[in-house]
Order: sequence, then C-alpha cells, then structure tokens
Amino acid sequence: MIDAIDLTKELIRRPSVTPADAGAMDIVEAALAGLGFACRRMKFGDIENLYARHGSASPNLCFAGHTDVVPVGDQAAWSQGAFDAAVVDGMLIGRGAADMKSAIAAFVAAAASAIGAGGVKGSLSFLITGDEEGVATHGTKLVVEALAAEGEVIDHCVVGEPTSAETFGDMVKVGRRGSINAEIIVEGTQGHVAYPHRAANPVPVLVEILSRLNARVLDEGYPEFQPSNLEVTWIEVPNQATNMIPGTARARLNIRFNPNHTGAALADWIAAEAKAAAEGFSGRVTVVPQISGEAFLTLPGPFTDVVAAAVRDATGRKPELSTTGGTSDARFIRALCPVVELGLVGKTMHAVDERTPIADIRQLQAVYERLIARYFEAFAS
Repeated sequence: MIDAIDLTKELIRRPSVTPADAGAMDIVEAALAGLGFACRRMKFGDIENLYARHGSASPNLCFAGHTDVVPVGDQAAWSQGAFDAAVVDGMLIGRGAADMKSAIAAFVAAAASAIGAGGVKGSLSFLITGDEEGVATHGTKLVVEALAAEGEVIDHCVVGEPTSAETFGDMVKVGRRGSINAEIIVEGTQGHVAYPHRAANPVPVLVEILSRLNARVLDEGYPEFQPSNLEVTWIEVPNQATNMIPGTARARLNIRFNPNHTGAALADWIAAEAKAAAEGFSGRVTVVPQISGEAFLTLPGPFTDVVAAAVRDATGRKPELSTTGGTSDARFIRALCPVVELGLVGKTMHAVDERTPIADIRQLQAVYERLIARYFEAFAS
C-alpha cells in the first residue's frame, strides 16, 4: 500500500517550478509502475509528461494532474522551507501542498487500494503533466492530441485541482469559463506637443478602443455560469517627457467568458472595435489575441452523480456543482471525454505558506477510493 502523506512529502521536496521537473515525474512513475501500471513518458520540448494505464478493458477512468508548481516568491516570508514539506500543527506546508501534489498522491494511494481489493473492473489511468502552471503549450494539450491520434479511449476523467471553497468537499467543478487575452498596439508618429499636426498621437485611439470594449455588457450569464467579464490588465505609454507626443501606446486585456461566446468570436469583436476606433488615424493598430481555452460544461448525469455521491460517502457533504474560477487543463481533456475537477481547499494555492491539513489529504484519498468503487459499479458492464 502507498501512504498518501509520505508520497506528497516526496513530491513537495522536488522543486518542480515550471518548466523544471526536478525528478517529480520520476517519483510518480515509480509509484505507479510498482502498482503494475504501464507507464509512458511523453516529453515535449523541456516538459515531462506521463500517461500510465492499469488494465486494457473499458471503461477507462483517468486521473489528471500536474507536478509543476509556481515560484516560491519571497522565501524569507515563509514560516518553513517552501520545499521542506514540514508538518506543523497538523498542517502540511510547502509549495504544491494544495495545488496539487497532495491530490496526485491521494489518487495514487486510492488506486493502490482499489487494485489491491480487486475493485478495478476496467482500467485506471493517469495523465500527469509538468506544464500546467506555465503557458501549457507542451503539456496536457499535446498529450491529449497524441492520445486521440493513437485512438486511446478515456471514458471519464477526474482532475485533482483544488476545487473546494471553504471546507473540503463543498464544491466540485463541472465546467469552466473560457479565457482570451489580447494585446492592442497603437503605433502613431512621435512629435512635439506644440506641433500636433506633425504627429499622430496613439493615446486617444487606444483610450477610444478600450472605452468601446468596456462599454459592452457581454452577457447576463448562462445556465450554470456567471456573467462574462472583460478586464484591462496593463497599459503602457513609453514616454518620459512632458512635451512629447509618444509614438506608441499599448494595452492588454483578458476576457473570461461563458458559453454565450467563443474565443474566435470575441477576437473578431475586439479587432472590429479597434478598427472602428482608428478610423481616420494615420498610424497603425494591431490586435494580437491568444485564446487560452473555450468554455465547457459537463452536464449533470450518471458521472457527476458518481462523483457527488463519493464526496457524500466520505464527508457527509453534498458538494455544489460549480463552474467558477479560472482555467485548468480540463479545458484540453474535455476533447477526449467528460471531465470534472475534485480536490482540496484552494485558499492557499500560490500563496506564501501554501498548506493543507493532513486530515484533508486522508479524506481526499477516501473520496477517491469511493469514487473509483462507485465508478466501476455504475459503468462497468
């Protein structure tokens, strides 16, 4: 059997800040190989990925997660070493304790229990990446594309992101809003403020573009989703002089959108508003969009029922099925199969002294054990 706490500590002690792996994937692979999983390393660029499967029959229940973590920040502000995996007053402290090395360890331990009890009436698999906290270009996205091209069938997937809001087990994510970033670059002609006819000021054009974009109410929400929102995140006018019209002005924005929209449609809208605002301007306006993911929803049904029942079995709580929060690798996995996210309380993720109660890790393992059991009861023929 595998102890989830010991395995979590081993993983935390590997400083796997994206894109570094620091041996974290080796630890996961060794644990799964010891349980009889067929392990396959899938390296893209500098990123280590792992797909491991136990069994060949269907249905195939997959657990997805990531071993990479965000930077420590100010190490001096931490009460313990960020990679020491210290336990203080029942709390496991370390980068990745909540997001999400504990969840990987809990599911490995749950898989060990299920395999040992003969409870896997199909297949269990793991899709683990080292590129979730970064730009996510060489991680789950490419693994999913490769598996799909090979005809690998994953029937359902659980992502171990920290989804609980206040108390462990109070929330399961069944969907996520989409995300699009856009950079707007307005290039004019630099000149003296006393001679504006010799210049083309990009600032009023940029202000007009942002005003047009902010004036639109994107929507009032969507069933199971909150309203879409646009946020201007950065504005730059590289000009240190008070008597000079700048030559360039730039801005960045992000839109988190529900299924009322697609990333492509929003990109077209931003470009159209930029073009309209720049009418008569002698300079140039460039819009560079980047779609991080589309909105998706796993509809209520037998799979979400199994997940909710597993949480109730182990915690006594009825979890809220939610679509709140940011993006995750579930946005890529949904191309293969229905996907939900279920994990620890996320309040300290990415924070100084990131931590999670030891008791919550044990309880998460219990939830995963019940989920595996209920899953094969419900879906194995």
